[in-house]
Amino acid sequence: MPRFSVIVPAYQVQAYLHECLESVLSQSYPDLELIAVDDRSPDACGEIVDEFAARDPRVRPVHLAENRGPGPARNAGLAVATGDYVVFLDGDDTLTPDALRAISDRLKETGEPDVLVHDHAIVDWRGATARTAPALLLTEQGPAPFRLEDRPGLLRATTVVWDKVYRREFVEREGFRFPPGRYEDTPWTCPVLMTAETIATLDRVCVHHRQRRVTDTRDHFELFDQYDRLFAFLDQHPELGRWRPVLFRRMVDRLTAVFTDRHRLPRAARAEFLGRARDHYRRYRAPGHRVPLRARLRHTLVRLNLHRVYRALELAKRLSHRTTARTARLAGALRTASLRLHYRVQLRLPLHEDRAVFSAYGDRGHGGDPGALESAFRELAPHIRTAWIAAPEHHHTIPTATRRLRPGTAAYWTALARSKYLVGNAEFDPRLVKRPGQTVVQTRHGTPLKHMGLDLLEHPAAAQDMDVTALLDDVDKWDYVLSANRHSTLTWERVFPGGYTTLPYGSPRNDVFQRATSQDVRRLRERLGIPEGTVAILYAPTHRDYRRTQRATLDLDRVLRRLGPRFVVLARAHHRYEGPLAADSARVLDVTGHPSVESLCLASDALVTDYSSLMFDYAGLDRPIVIHATDDDYAAYEAARGTYFDLRSFPPGAVARSEDELIDIFATGHWRGSRSAQLRSAFRERFCPYDDGRAAERVVRRVVLGETELPPVVPLAERYPVPSAAAELGHSPLTTVPRPASPAAALTENI
Repeated sequence: MPRFSVIVPAYQVQAYLHECLESVLSQSYPDLELIAVDDRSPDACGEIVDEFAARDPRVRPVHLAENRGPGPARNAGLAVATGDYVVFLDGDDTLTPDALRAISDRLKETGEPDVLVHDHAIVDWRGATARTAPALLLTEQGPAPFRLEDRPGLLRATTVVWDKVYRREFVEREGFRFPPGRYEDTPWTCPVLMTAETIATLDRVCVHHRQRRVTDTRDHFELFDQYDRLFAFLDQHPELGRWRPVLFRRMVDRLTAVFTDRHRLPRAARAEFLGRARDHYRRYRAPGHRVPLRARLRHTLVRLNLHRVYRALELAKRLSHRTTARTARLAGALRTASLRLHYRVQLRLPLHEDRAVFSAYGDRGHGGDPGALESAFRELAPHIRTAWIAAPEHHHTIPTATRRLRPGTAAYWTALARSKYLVGNAEFDPRLVKRPGQTVVQTRHGTPLKHMGLDLLEHPAAAQDMDVTALLDDVDKWDYVLSANRHSTLTWERVFPGGYTTLPYGSPRNDVFQRATSQDVRRLRERLGIPEGTVAILYAPTHRDYRRTQRATLDLDRVLRRLGPRFVVLARAHHRYEGPLAADSARVLDVTGHPSVESLCLASDALVTDYSSLMFDYAGLDRPIVIHATDDDYAAYEAARGTYFDLRSFPPGAVARSEDELIDIFATGHWRGSRSAQLRSAFRERFCPYDDGRAAERVVRRVVLGETELPPVVPLAERYPVPSAAAELGHSPLTTVPRPASPAAALTENI
C-alpha cells in the first residue's frame, strides 16, 4: 500500500502533461502511485499516459471509454486508488520539489488527520506566479489537528481540490464523490471540510496551478447546479446546518464574481445569469441571516436582479475612472513642466561647493559603497553637507545627520543641479545635466563575474533591449570609477568606455569587515535571532536572466533537516526574486529586506551562493564560501548572461554540483577544510588586494581633499578581519590568519 495516490485527470493538456507527471515521479518521497486518467482526450494525452506507465511501474493508467469531465475522471481514479492519502492534480498542474516529503512529515507530526490543507501558487498564462492563501489560515502554530470550528476561515477560502490531501479511508467511509460538470470542486471541498474530524495545515506551496486565459462561455451556468448539490448535502446532514449562512455568503460572492467579470459570460447571457442568481439567493437564504455591511451592495445586486442598475453603475464607474485618469494626466503634465522649469533655473545658479548627493540602486536606502562613502564624507570632510536620494519607504535607513531627498521633487532637482559631488552605484536620472565643476563618482555594484555593459550586447536575453546610447551618455558624466581589483579595472574600462579616472582603492562597503569586533558580531547575531552555538549560513543566490519567474534552486528546509539543529540559514533573495526563498522559521530566517548585507556577512559563518558578486566581498572576511552551481544551471547561466572566468575552475571554496553535494560538504566539514582555505586564499589574493579597511578614506582624501599621498594598502598577510562566531566558540578554525592582541576599531554606524 503506497503512502500517496496521486490522481491526475487528463483532457486536452498534452502540452503540459509531461511536466505534470514528471513533477510527481521526480519527488524525493517515492512511496506513491500515480493514477493518470485519460478522459477520452482527443489529443495525445492517452499516449503520453501509456508512455509514462511503460517507463515507471508506479504509474497506473486509466482510459475512460467516453469523455466524462474532471469530476467523474477523478472518481475513476479514486475507484482504483490504494494509497493512505489521496492527492489530486489537474493535468496542467505541477507538484513543487519535495512537496510530498513535506506533506508526509506534516501528516506524521499532526497525527494522520483526515484532511491536510497546504498552500498553492497560481501561475497565470503570462508565467507570473503568486501565492494565494492568507498566511494566517495556514499557520502551523497552535493546536493540530483541529476541526473546522477552530479555523472557520478555511471554508471561506478557495474551494479548489488540489490544495488539500485527503485520507482515503475517510473519503471512502463518508462516500464522497465528485459530481459532473464545471465547478465540481465546490460540492466536494465544502462537505469534506465540514465533515472532517481532524484537519491540519502546512504553510508551504506544494502545487503550482496553471491558470488559463478566461473565456466567455455558458459553462459558468453550471455553478448553479453545483450549489444546488451543496445545499442538498446540507439538507441531508442537519447537524451541519450552522454552516449554511457561511456557504450562502460564499455562494453570493462567487456568483457576483462571475457576473462582474466581463470576460467570463457572453454579453447576451449576463441578464439570464443574474436572474438565476436571484432565484438561488431567495431559495437558499437562511432566515434571519445578517448581511455584512461590506457585502450589502453585492447582495442587493443579486437579490433584486438589478441588471440594468448594475450596467448603469458600471458605466458611471468607467466614466469616473476616465475623468480621474485624464485629470491625473493633466496634473502630472503640469507638475512635470514646472519641475523642468525649476531645474533649468537651478542650473543657472552657482554650485554649492559644500554639498554632496548620494544614492544606491536608484532610490533604495542608505548602504553599499555609496553609504560607506557618505559616512566617510561626514567623518573626514565634515564641511561637506550630505544628502541621500531614496523613496520614502527607505528613509528610515538614512542617518539623522543626512538630508533625505525624495526622487522627482523640487528639492531633488535642486540638489542634482547645485551639488558639487554626485555619488552613486547606478545610473543617475537620464535627465541629469552634468555641469562644469561637478564631480560624479560611480562606485558600481562590486566585482563583476557576469557580463556587464557593452558585453551584454552578445547576450540579448540579459541585455533586455539595453539602450547603448543612454548607457554611454551616462558614462560620459563619470569623473571617477571605483575598482576593487585589477580584474574590475580592466573590465570597467572596456565595457564602460569613457574619459573617467579609475580609483583602484578597494570597496568602501567592505571596510567594516576589517574594523568590526567580535562584540559587534555577537550583537548582530542576537538582533537577527540566530541561536547561540549554531552555524549560520548566508544563502544569497543571484538573478537568472533566462527565467521569466525566479525560483529557489535549493530546498532549504530539506538541507537543514539533513544537517541537523546545529545549522541555521539566513536566506537573502535577489531584489528581483518573487517571494521568500523558504518558509520563515526558527532555522530559516528571511533576511531579504534587511538594509545591510554587510551586517549579514558579519553575522554569518559561511556563504552559499551561485554567481552573486557578494562572493568577492565575502572573501575579504576570510570566511568559508561554498558555490552551488549544477551543470545544467551553470550552462544555462553562461549561455544567457556569460561570465568573465570559469567560476568552478577558480572558486573561492568548495563547489557543490547538486543539493546532495552541498549537504555533504557541510556534513563532512569540507566547507571549512584545508582545501577550501587554500582556494579562498588564492581567490582573496586576486580579488581583494585593496580591501584593507581604508578604501573609503582613500576615496575621500583623493576626490574631496585633493590629497595625492594616500594611506598605503595593508598587505593581505597583515589584515585581521573579524572572525565568525563559530570560530570564536572554538569550532574548527575558519581562518588561517592569527588574531592580533589588540581589539579592532568600533563598527561603523551604518551596521
